[in-house]
Amino acid sequence: MPNIGPLELAIVLVIALVIFGPKRLPDLGRSLGSGMREFKDSITGKDDDEEKQLEETKAKLTEESPATTAEVDEETPGDEHVEADVVSEPRS
Repeated sequence: MPNIGPLELAIVLVIALVIFGPKRLPDLGRSLGSGMREFKDSITGKDDDEEKQLEETKAKLTEESPATTAEVDEETPGDEHVEADVVSEPRS
């Protein structure tokens, strides 16, 4: 079986770019990745229910907002909370 090196991979990528164009190439890669993920999940027996539970947990964690500055000040009255933006001026 022949070895596939960097030159062969570059040739295949150039041919794919010529055939599909630069606009469709990311979509093809994304669909190929999701297809491979679904295939792997079906082989390993991972169920859709587990995936839905994981997505729901992630959604709940992102929806929870961190404590506001007022809440932090109430919890720790001795500490000061300072918010500032870092601005750098371009050197000329």
